[in-house]
Amino acid sequence: MPEPTICVALDSTNLDDMVDEAARASTAGADLVEVRFDRLYLSKPDPVMVEQEEGEPKSVMPPEAEWPIADVSSVDAQETIQKLKDSIAVPVIFTLRPPREGGFFPGTEEERITILQHAIDSGVTWIDLESSISEDALGSLMAAAKDKGCKIVFSSHDINGTPNSEDIASFVRENSDKADLVKFCSTAHSHLDALQIVDAAIELKGEGIDYSVMAVNSGGDWARIHAPVLGVSMVYATLSMEHRISDKGLINVRDLRDAWTLLEY
Repeated sequence: MPEPTICVALDSTNLDDMVDEAARASTAGADLVEVRFDRLYLSKPDPVMVEQEEGEPKSVMPPEAEWPIADVSSVDAQETIQKLKDSIAVPVIFTLRPPREGGFFPGTEEERITILQHAIDSGVTWIDLESSISEDALGSLMAAAKDKGCKIVFSSHDINGTPNSEDIASFVRENSDKADLVKFCSTAHSHLDALQIVDAAIELKGEGIDYSVMAVNSGGDWARIHAPVLGVSMVYATLSMEHRISDKGLINVRDLRDAWTLLEY
């Protein structure tokens, strides 16, 4: 069976760390990386000390939702995009996620569209365009991407829950002619939610569509681990090695390749 493409989503919040992380991702086995440009507006805080049940202090990082977010003017988008392009050797998916889909971009939608256009103009390999973008702006960005030979990820992120598998599969089918890859990511609140992702992948398998379906939270890693047998085209992994990463629905890129070898995928 064909092995899916592995994309490592970069977690860094500054340019230098992001470049370093991209190089480490390539060494670890990533085929490409996702530059989450919206994360460059985040400021990573210092860990805080909390007391455990046993009374022992423990260093804990606050949740990302509580991290400070800088003003949109804090990043020179065109200059930073060019520096990333000059410094990252592997293919890149450029993503600028808005808060409505779980991202951190602090500016207006018009400012976000402008930055996405800058990324396309720079010759980025892939561009991630959300289904929630207005029809006119989406059409313009897609036309520009096709003119530049930039591949398109058409994505949707349900930050509230997970629809049923039929709705997920319908979303992928209905938008497969718009992009090179259709991506759907949801939030799993139970293992039943996680199974909806797996069932959608099974339903889509063999239809000749390039898709990536996944979830965050516990059980969200199932579709990533079993992607080769489910027919998933691209799997998003991470370099994170933190304890119980599977509780977030994520999987380390090295662990993913080891799992595929162990399962003889």
